[in-house]
Amino acid sequence: MTKLKLLGVGLALILMGSTTLAQAECLPAIKSGGVLKVGVGIMGLKPWIWQEADGSYAGLEKEMLDFLAKEIGVSRYEYIVTEWSTVVPGLNAKRWDVIMSAMSKTQQRMQEGGIVFTDPYFMYNDRLIVKKDSEYQEPGDLKGKTVGSVMGSMDSIVAHSLAERGEVGQVLDFNNFGEPFQALRNDQVDAVVLDQATLLGQMSENDDLRVIGKPLFYVPGAEWEEAEAKADYRLGAVGIATRPECADLVAALNSALKKMNEQGVRQKILERYGLWDETQVSLMK
Repeated sequence: MTKLKLLGVGLALILMGSTTLAQAECLPAIKSGGVLKVGVGIMGLKPWIWQEADGSYAGLEKEMLDFLAKEIGVSRYEYIVTEWSTVVPGLNAKRWDVIMSAMSKTQQRMQEGGIVFTDPYFMYNDRLIVKKDSEYQEPGDLKGKTVGSVMGSMDSIVAHSLAERGEVGQVLDFNNFGEPFQALRNDQVDAVVLDQATLLGQMSENDDLRVIGKPLFYVPGAEWEEAEAKADYRLGAVGIATRPECADLVAALNSALKKMNEQGVRQKILERYGLWDETQVSLMK
């Protein structure tokens, strides 16, 4: 009887190990299918990713993905465009293999969304943005003034933290990343608190903005402060998201990201888009 029990336990452990191994392998199926499916909820947002008139894609994430896909042994990738609100549910439903969509790595996204991230490839930080002809010359000039940001964003948390400290007056939160700039140009707000990549995209269309003060780093909401403090990445870091069972895919992408860093490819891409600075050097704590 004891031998039968031991045999049963052994068989159960073997089956559990086989299941875990099977769950941890996504890359062979992707290679077999010949295409990496990439969910993106920001198509058209410069400098990240957009489509040219001839149908080709451009942007810093496209250039990085060219390098990464080759390194992990995938001959082709395909963008699947979706709404931002459906990009994580679509990943979990296996409609795409990864999300590469300027998505910052947060404990809330991982714990509530049930996803995992690779090592980061970009660091967000916010800027205090004013009109080029504005009277405001330094952050102290915005005390008591109205600033705009985007509802539900990390940028909004930064803006509200400034208001709580009395460094600005009230915060107006808008529905998308274009509306705060429209409000700024219409004198509905005195400044905008948004990230440097969004600013670059705006300035590529209209050179009527400037920055005051130093970069502002992301801060977590109160309910996630403890969890973020324990994380190994710096808040604001952008990574590639996939499902927890795809451990082999994460490992392959991390190896490719490391190589992209070591060869200076990431730096060269960000330099081409005017986004390389000291904040991009170290993305981990």
